[in-house]
Amino acid sequence: MVRKILCLLAGLFLSAGLLHAQPAAAPADARQLWQLLDYVAVDYGGAVENGAVASESEYAEMLDFTENAAQQIQQLPAHASRAAIAEAIKALRAAVERKAEPAEVARLAHAANALVIAAYPMPVAPKALPDLARGAALYAQQCASCHGATGDGNGPLAASLDPRPIAFTDRERAASRSLMALHQVISQGVEGTSMPSFAALPEEDLWALAFFAGTLSYDEAMRSRGAQLWQDAKTRQGFPDLAAVTTTTELAAAETLSKDAARDVTAYLRAHPDAAEAGKPAGLTLARQRLKESLAALHAGNRSEATRLALSAYLDGFEPIEPMVGARNKSLLVAVEDAMLNYRSQVSGGTPEQAQAAAAQLDQLFAQVDEELGTAQAAPLTTFIGALTILLREGLEALLIVVAMIAFLKKAERRNVLYYVHAGWISALVAGAFTWVVATFLVEISGASREVTEGVGSVFAAVVLLSVGMWMHNKSAAGRWQSYLDEKLSAAVAQRSAWALFALAFIAVYREVFETVLFYSALTADGNNGALLGGFFTAVALLAVVAWILLRSSARMPIGKFFSITSVLVAVLAVVLIGKGVAGLQEAGWIGVHPVLAPRIEILGVFPTLETLLAQAVVLAIVLAGFALNRRAGSKALAR
Repeated sequence: MVRKILCLLAGLFLSAGLLHAQPAAAPADARQLWQLLDYVAVDYGGAVENGAVASESEYAEMLDFTENAAQQIQQLPAHASRAAIAEAIKALRAAVERKAEPAEVARLAHAANALVIAAYPMPVAPKALPDLARGAALYAQQCASCHGATGDGNGPLAASLDPRPIAFTDRERAASRSLMALHQVISQGVEGTSMPSFAALPEEDLWALAFFAGTLSYDEAMRSRGAQLWQDAKTRQGFPDLAAVTTTTELAAAETLSKDAARDVTAYLRAHPDAAEAGKPAGLTLARQRLKESLAALHAGNRSEATRLALSAYLDGFEPIEPMVGARNKSLLVAVEDAMLNYRSQVSGGTPEQAQAAAAQLDQLFAQVDEELGTAQAAPLTTFIGALTILLREGLEALLIVVAMIAFLKKAERRNVLYYVHAGWISALVAGAFTWVVATFLVEISGASREVTEGVGSVFAAVVLLSVGMWMHNKSAAGRWQSYLDEKLSAAVAQRSAWALFALAFIAVYREVFETVLFYSALTADGNNGALLGGFFTAVALLAVVAWILLRSSARMPIGKFFSITSVLVAVLAVVLIGKGVAGLQEAGWIGVHPVLAPRIEILGVFPTLETLLAQAVVLAIVLAGFALNRRAGSKALAR
């Protein structure tokens, strides 16, 4: 049973980041509703011109689509915004019935769709920049036979299809169609036409294809002019990120830009989506922006959205710069983290006024962070001390766990199993080096991934250590260590526990290496690499001395006393790690936050929230109760 629990927890630890990254999928009906409304926005112009019906069949289709949309919104899961969406669709239907201008209908349809996405979230942009070269290859393979090599709708098979394939080069249609709309059509197909679903393609291919198709109505001259316009700060404000590029139509952009400028900027960004990402707000700018949006959502009565944005303010805005702040000013980092947790608590359970006050406190702390990071680079001595203390702080817990396992196996005379422990911590160091390469040169490790990795890893280690500590104390209290070791431990360690020891050694070390890598990456920004390496090697030497002392003292200790002391140490580490694990999961948004008046003692895993203190109290109660029962059972055994 213990082995099964270990395997389950290990699987959870390894998959936690991936699970956290997967958003809840919108209902299929919500996606279909979005697509219906988008059809109305794009195709209405072919049905009505100058207040008169231009095509009876297309106008009938517009009436049918809006009627279906009104029915579908009632079938979606209950949501606070569902009534508002229904009203928006009703207004759209009324505009279609009175044969309003296409621009008005498109505006109403897009407004309704914005409400749909807010209430029933669905991916509106690719997770990574799309590969347009890949999109071009896919288009040639999958689409050109119908839509034509240039997207003019005159492919070799077009004449045999009814209705004929759309022309991506149609400027009027392209102006009212977003890249997200193209993605939806490609992934879902179009019922009643020859357009199939390409849902079997990977998501990145669907977006690559959508982006490429979205470029076919523009020429190089437009893109060149758009590149010049993109240099203007006002223009860039309309496209703050990739999501804006995928959801903003050319017509929508023309509400703030001239018609020609909207066309040219859209042409440029669809061909060069990286330009929008380059201007994406980050750090404190993003944190302040999300905080402002969170307050607005709270005042509008949408607590769930306010909570999501508050979490984004931390994970997407502040957390990436957290190592740099911690390296410069640890107390300021702690103050910001506490204030962030307090703000989220007020958003979820307090009044808007309390949340506003918490946000004001955060803004003051952000100003201090700005000042701290805006100063000249840290002195070499500061970098040395930072590198030294970070590695000592992060390495001590892992060292205690690994040394306890090594000493345990030596006392048990099971040196052949030491291989698994050594393989575990060495593998963790190798994985840490790989993490540094990835974080430095390949990708940016998200704040959510970091907190989930640390949180789940800490909880895993706490559960394992709790069970091990109770088991060790049971045998110690009964005074039966030597007979147990002689009779059972040899087979048990060899057959059932070796890989569990590997997993514990790996996770105990990797969670600390993971944290250290991120902090050291921040320290390198100051350029004091010599001082950084000096702090690193000094800390390694000190940790080696501590390990030597612990191993030497444990070797001289009587076996009963050794296991008695070790069981207490392991149990204390379990209490510490469960506090740190819950705190990490709170910062990742997995667990709620209720601040309390209590000290913050990170080295003991004590954080001023009800959830962390309660978790530690539960584990401590289990430890005390278990130890008491073990002593009672041991006394009875000795009496016999």
